[in-house]
Amino acid sequence: MKKIISYIFLLCLLTNCSKDSSETDTPTNYNYYQPTEDTSISATEIGDGTKNLDPKGIAVSNSKLYICNGDVLEIFDAETLAYIKTIANYTKGSTTIPFSKLSSISIDNGRIYLGSVDSRLFVMDEKTTNGINTLGNGQWWTTFVHVFGVTVKDGLVFVKEKEQSIKVFETSQITETSNWNLTPIAKLNTTTGFDEIYSMDINSGNLVVAGRNAEGYLYYPIKAIRNSAANSPTTALAPAKIALSESRPVAITFTTEWAIASESVGNSNLLRLYPINEFIGQTYNPRVNASDIMGNNSFGTIISTAQYKDRIFLSDNTNKKIRIIKLNKATIAEQK
Repeated sequence: MKKIISYIFLLCLLTNCSKDSSETDTPTNYNYYQPTEDTSISATEIGDGTKNLDPKGIAVSNSKLYICNGDVLEIFDAETLAYIKTIANYTKGSTTIPFSKLSSISIDNGRIYLGSVDSRLFVMDEKTTNGINTLGNGQWWTTFVHVFGVTVKDGLVFVKEKEQSIKVFETSQITETSNWNLTPIAKLNTTTGFDEIYSMDINSGNLVVAGRNAEGYLYYPIKAIRNSAANSPTTALAPAKIALSESRPVAITFTTEWAIASESVGNSNLLRLYPINEFIGQTYNPRVNASDIMGNNSFGTIISTAQYKDRIFLSDNTNKKIRIIKLNKATIAEQK
């Protein structure tokens, strides 16, 4: 059935399906989107091709694709997909800390924020990849009870810990000389969760979390976070949420047009694209709802998503590759 639908889509794309052109009424246009697989990045594309790829968080910034890969950070050219380099350590002056269990990455205002399940957040200069500072010292009973997600925007750093906690810091707190054990300005409650990697992004004044255990997208107004900062480190701020009937959100990224999401429904892993304005208004009507590419190459668990120009990057952890998707658009004109 999926193949039949795909063939109909392609036929419409080629013929621009419409009724008799002699009809003079102004037609109504309907847009349909079909994902196609442009290419992919696997372990053979890393260095000499002998390494492993266990992709977790990904990010794109200044034409570079960053991939959290186990105990190292891989960097590729997002345009040509050429391998650039592998970074295995945080280095600042004479201090070197080996990376381990990298879970998540966010890049903002010239800084790379790199989360480690081993209870650290590494902050590095984007241009040089030299270290700026770290939060946490690798002991789960200090700053972070592990790190399972990070996103940074509008002067705020959001760090997802184990279980139900997101700690919030200001970027200005993190300097070359700041202490590794900073006090968060606020704390958020994800209502449920344990040791899963969480995806987060910010749009229209809201932090939105793919609440896989909460079975819904969690919304935290940035203004409310700032206003409640005095109390939320002890009384965590709860989210607004509309429960989804059957899907469990896994990843979320915003572009100017789309909310790019991955969700699991039963044993299926779905790529879903929602119009951004509808999604922020908590109306979930995806224009793309795909478990595979035109009936083939089923998606595994997509932990993280990113976009560069017309490419959508998917961190497919099950299939151990970065899948690179493009959207084909067909406009069907319907005469009234």
